[in-house]
Amino acid sequence: MIQRRRRRMVAVDKPRKILVCTACVIALVGLLTGYVRVFPSPRASNSSDPHKLPTQHEFNYQKLSAEKKWTEEVAPPHLSEQQSSPHLPKAPVSLHKFNGAGGNLDSEKLWKLPEARDFVPCIQPSSNYTTPDKTRGYLLVRTNGGLNQMRTGICDMVAVARIINATLVVPELDKRSFWRDTSNFSDIFDEDHFINALANDVKVVKKLPKELSSATKIVKHFKSMSSFKYYRDVIGSLWEEYRVIRAAKFDSRLTNNDLPSDIQKLRCRACYEALRFAPQIEAMGKVLVDRMRSYGHFIALHLRFEKDMLAYSGCTHGLSNAEAKELETIRDETANWKVKEIDATEQRYRGQCPLTPKEVGIFLNALGFPSETPIYIAAGEIYGGVTHMADLRSRYPLLMSKENLASVAELEPFTNHSSQMAALDYIVSVESDVFIPSYSGNMARAVEGHRRFLGHRKTISPDRRGLVHLFGQIEKGLLKEGSKLSNRIIEIHKNLQGSPRRRGGSVPGTKSMESTHSEEAFYTNPLPDCLCQRASQNVNTSIRESNRKVDRSMQKEQLKVL
Repeated sequence: MIQRRRRRMVAVDKPRKILVCTACVIALVGLLTGYVRVFPSPRASNSSDPHKLPTQHEFNYQKLSAEKKWTEEVAPPHLSEQQSSPHLPKAPVSLHKFNGAGGNLDSEKLWKLPEARDFVPCIQPSSNYTTPDKTRGYLLVRTNGGLNQMRTGICDMVAVARIINATLVVPELDKRSFWRDTSNFSDIFDEDHFINALANDVKVVKKLPKELSSATKIVKHFKSMSSFKYYRDVIGSLWEEYRVIRAAKFDSRLTNNDLPSDIQKLRCRACYEALRFAPQIEAMGKVLVDRMRSYGHFIALHLRFEKDMLAYSGCTHGLSNAEAKELETIRDETANWKVKEIDATEQRYRGQCPLTPKEVGIFLNALGFPSETPIYIAAGEIYGGVTHMADLRSRYPLLMSKENLASVAELEPFTNHSSQMAALDYIVSVESDVFIPSYSGNMARAVEGHRRFLGHRKTISPDRRGLVHLFGQIEKGLLKEGSKLSNRIIEIHKNLQGSPRRRGGSVPGTKSMESTHSEEAFYTNPLPDCLCQRASQNVNTSIRESNRKVDRSMQKEQLKVL
């Protein structure tokens, strides 16, 4: 009887032990291989790990919440107003695997740098270049426009000061434009570094000497896109009567091409070495870059779907009638923005409008970027907020910005200063793995040029004119998203990813000032002036042929725009 009962107990315990052992083995294997993951409740995420990035489950939860701004929707739980973190941890395993660690060839191709062909910066002056002698007078300048318009203008005025042998007074920044930023030069740029870095090129002082404060000054409107000869002979001759010259307006005052090599190299030294952001901006910019890096490879998307851009351009696609009317009112009430008539549809089909957030989502998906791709939105407040960002967010939940990567306390010194906030976006954009602008404005061109200078980092420039026609076919039901659309978009953009090429010249058939204005901007592509090639003759032949192909392509695009 007892033996029978023991046999019965053994028969019952044996499968139970087997099940327990099997469960333990499965759990152990799962932990070792990284496939067993626990998704905490989004409500409890703050208390569980103050440095943990939002999971996919948390993003889905946050999308259901009604928020005032799209930037608040994915704020990592560790970044509240009361606390901040010096860095973010590594991204989840799934993201790192997507980023190529698992040998995904398609993923590696997405992030692969364009072939740099051994181009390196070469901005040192020639042996004939001398340090500045006793200058003939002082050059006063006041910037105009936003951050990047001011940046390029400042660099051009450094070159102009050298040409006319002037002492440059640290530029005054624009405080009267649409953005109403009260920042001074030293609030945005490292003033002492700027002065010291240019010591062998141009004498720079912080203020006009007191003895000259009451001196007679001439206010001169420098001609747009002017040559070396114009500044040397026409502007330089003003020293015979005046000791102080004030430039009334100074953006786009210097031509892109046909300048002495030493002047072109000086423009690059001014832009990429001397004009450094203020220490507090550089430090915060690095924090943002590090936090984005914790996600793995990331895109910086300059999403120019902002109120000022849409009002200025008159682009209204995808907007409500009330929104379109508001933008028209802003344009009419802003000095120098009013245009008698703007046909928004024509603007769009000429490629003169920024892509909408929805169109950007379609574009990124067609290029092959999966939904897990981390994206930094380099922009101010997106017009329409959540409403216009909904489609892009549904495709790419990992949308980040300075507002949700940093705490309120961290951003407080820069808040209400549009140029300082733009400087943070500039830093992250330059350092990103891929930069994509939705519009070829001042920032897009400046960042592209800086990335070219630093080794031709991947920059995908959307062919807006070509894309708009494809998007139009989708809206009409003539084309669907899928492999056919993807293949067409990939083909259009295979030569628009930031690989080395010579700067585009004027469009054939244009004359005089129209010809000069059709040239590619100097700060968009500093090759050949500031980049030199270390390569064999065979590679030189290859690059020349590549340049000719790209030049022909660019000329066609420029003709389309004109």
